[in-house]
Amino acid sequence: MDKSDQDSQDSFICLEHHFLIAMPSLRGSEFADSLIYLCKHTPDGAMGLRVNHCLDVTMRELFLHLQLPSDGAAADRLLLAGGPVRSEWGFVLHPCSGRRWQSTLDVAPGVALTASRDIIEALATGDDAPQHSLVALGYAGWGAGQLEEELRDNVWLTVAAEADLLFDVPLEDRARLVAAQIGVDLAKLSDCVGHA
Repeated sequence: MDKSDQDSQDSFICLEHHFLIAMPSLRGSEFADSLIYLCKHTPDGAMGLRVNHCLDVTMRELFLHLQLPSDGAAADRLLLAGGPVRSEWGFVLHPCSGRRWQSTLDVAPGVALTASRDIIEALATGDDAPQHSLVALGYAGWGAGQLEEELRDNVWLTVAAEADLLFDVPLEDRARLVAAQIGVDLAKLSDCVGHA
């Protein structure tokens, strides 16, 4: 490892359990107006889910595709467009509970990410399902150093996450309320950026 690689690792700041708010410079891109919840962030890269854009696909359609019961309470909810990477993969963000699923990552106290069929089966039947959940297809991903470079270029605002902003706030209000946490009015953001 050369000195510049060591310096980057020494100055690494982990942003797991943070929101990324897309700046106006991303208008016209895949991530325009996006609010990303970062689930994993290491010097090797980052992974998150867009939590404010829906697909035109209901949970019922997913349940039917997986040959699961499709008349439970979650059936009419829309799936989230989690991001452009692996859009055929499903991810469920949910509060941590006593129940352990086959493939779960504890992101932060109170928030877990599960990517296994057993949680979808529970959502389909309602049996032992998480009380709150966000189900997304696809994810947003960054390789080593990519997210850090985008942050230096002022592509994203970062805000420490709170579980209630994920699970208790309506989808259309999430980005605005997350930005308000740091005193930012999204309607007044300019696409001109600078560096302090």
